[in-house]
Amino acid sequence: MATILIYSDDRTTREDVRLALGSRIAHTTEPIGYREAATQAAALAILDEGSIDLCVFDAEAVPSGGMGLTKQIREEYDPVPPVLLLVARQADSWLATWSGAAEIHPFPIDPITLPEQIATLWASCPVASTEVDVQAA
Repeated sequence: MATILIYSDDRTTREDVRLALGSRIAHTTEPIGYREAATQAAALAILDEGSIDLCVFDAEAVPSGGMGLTKQIREEYDPVPPVLLLVARQADSWLATWSGAAEIHPFPIDPITLPEQIATLWASCPVASTEVDVQAA
């Protein structure tokens, strides 16, 4: 089973991501599981376990935003799972690029485009063990 780490201080955001993605990235992939973190320390502890295939981080989380966390894991972890950042302002895309995020998704969470983005990201992920049919996502 593939595992996605969702980091946000807002439990509603974490729930919205889970509901938008469902139990599979696409009908051709293995089921996915979720790990959730409401703090940076909890997210890092989960990453330390080494069982995360992809991350969805809330750039607006407080007191530690997802952009800073993305930058930190890019510098401290190897291999690094790909990160999709949830951003409130499209203008923050340059910061997301600086942090090393593979993708950005604007708030509010769109249950149509978020799974498509994750499927595309998953297909390009070197640690993904299953092919993804992006058209089926």
